[in-house]
Amino acid sequence: MFELIRTLLHNLYDIQGLIQWGGTLLVCAIVFVETGLFLGFFLPGDSLLVTAGVFSAAGILKIGSLAPLVTLCAIAGDQLGYWIGRRAGETLYRRQDSVFFKRSHLERAHNFYEKYGGKTVILARFMPIVRTFCPPVAGAAQMRYARYFAFDVLGGCCWGAGLVLAGYFLGSVVPNIGQRIHWVIAVVVILSFLPALIGALRARSRRISKPEAFPLGPSTQE
Repeated sequence: MFELIRTLLHNLYDIQGLIQWGGTLLVCAIVFVETGLFLGFFLPGDSLLVTAGVFSAAGILKIGSLAPLVTLCAIAGDQLGYWIGRRAGETLYRRQDSVFFKRSHLERAHNFYEKYGGKTVILARFMPIVRTFCPPVAGAAQMRYARYFAFDVLGGCCWGAGLVLAGYFLGSVVPNIGQRIHWVIAVVVILSFLPALIGALRARSRRISKPEAFPLGPSTQE
């Protein structure tokens, strides 16, 4: 069983092999599952799109169909995730408060998305794992659909078509880049996780630099 899982993961992260085997259809399917279903959080996203763009420059894939189809699948996947969260959120709103559940937390999330939702939806596209869970959270928080849809389309175009075209440009200007595709994938993966790492370091720095609060008056404890 362990050997089967290891083999499956090895084949899954053999991005070059995946593209050569499944072509545009498989790339689009992976994008849809990663953005639309909870179980897709471990799938390659950024590296897959950039690599597909590089292969398009080499003539293996057709950029004219790859870029728009990937964008459509990215948007469709997010729409599915949003409505899954929306339906689950309706159940949560009817639920009574308990020790482990407070309706006020859900309402607070709703207010957050109403104020910062657009920025969150776009930026989440470029963050692995986060882009999988952002749509259902937005749906559960009852973010207004028209607003979510507009930012989702913008984010889908920037991420889907943007990364594919970036890979295409890279493959067009750098000779024999396909022979160094593993380095390209490694750089893309590092850049993908860089925002999360920077955010974690900043949060840690703020916690360390924050002065401790001392009581202003005499302690009442014996």
